Amino acid sequence: MKRRILTGERPTGPLHLGHFVGSLSNRVALQDEYDTFIIIADVQALTTNFDRPEALAGDVRQVALDNLAAGLDPGKVCIFVQSMVPAIAELTVFFSMFVTVNRLRHNPTIKTEAAAYGYTDMTYGFLGYPVSQAADILFCRADLVPVGEDQLPHIEITRFVARRFNELYGKVFPEPDAMVSRIPRLVGLDGAAKMSKSMGNCIYLNDEPASVREKVMSAVTDPARIHKTDPGHPEICTICAYHAAFNQGEHEDIVSRCRAGAVGCVACKKRLLEVLEAFLEPMRERRLGFSSRRVLDEILESGTERARREGEATLGMVRPAMSMDYFSGKGLE
Repeated sequence: MKRRILTGERPTGPLHLGHFVGSLSNRVALQDEYDTFIIIADVQALTTNFDRPEALAGDVRQVALDNLAAGLDPGKVCIFVQSMVPAIAELTVFFSMFVTVNRLRHNPTIKTEAAAYGYTDMTYGFLGYPVSQAADILFCRADLVPVGEDQLPHIEITRFVARRFNELYGKVFPEPDAMVSRIPRLVGLDGAAKMSKSMGNCIYLNDEPASVREKVMSAVTDPARIHKTDPGHPEICTICAYHAAFNQGEHEDIVSRCRAGAVGCVACKKRLLEVLEAFLEPMRERRLGFSSRRVLDEILESGTERARREGEATLGMVRPAMSMDYFSGKGLE
């Protein structure tokens, strides 16, 4: 049997080039090698958007469409909606019984995110995010979780949950490994931070050509370079970072010419535009093929149904292990 991957994201708006570089490209590359589950974590989106649930329906479909446009094959991967898999909620409750508040409070990712959102008094759901994420991963007994380095503390809690459950009740869960992306985060158009929806410095996967052009031509380059013949500093240039991610074949030559003052920033941006358009146009074509709401909903419903079956199979092992298979092991029907 193929090893199993669980990966995905919270539906908080359209995905961007940073998502593709950091995770989507790996999903597409690995979909033939692994049994792949893609979670659209709508419940976890509520940890920071609990006062705006009306946006979820559109965002769930948008994230699904972005994954499909990126090249995921719905015949090979299981794309599903978190809130529609009851086993995940049940496992979250079970796991929360033996994960301490102190362990959660000392999670560096939680502390960083709380500071970023200005939370001085965290909600139960925000603090318990890693427990919910453990249930996301373990409901299908995933072996591998592709993540960025900032998410490693969450995976460690998942490994703790699996190990502790197995110690308490018997072997049910694998201890999933993290597959850490070694690709540097894509810097935002402003050059000041990572590409981020909240900072408005993104090129989205669904951007039209005119929008991509406007964003690229206004992106920050080398502030110390006044004339195109001035020696450049490509290591601090946003456009050069994008060439490294999407134009690897020419990247070294561009770096060399930039340092020598042999290519100007405008020309460098125009070449990047050509590269990005060649990259995004096939996505636009695939997007059209999946853009019908009927087609998209059928994919989500089919994937969610498979996820439900996997979750029930897992609970079929969890309940007996916990001596909670009442009524001759049949449970409540």
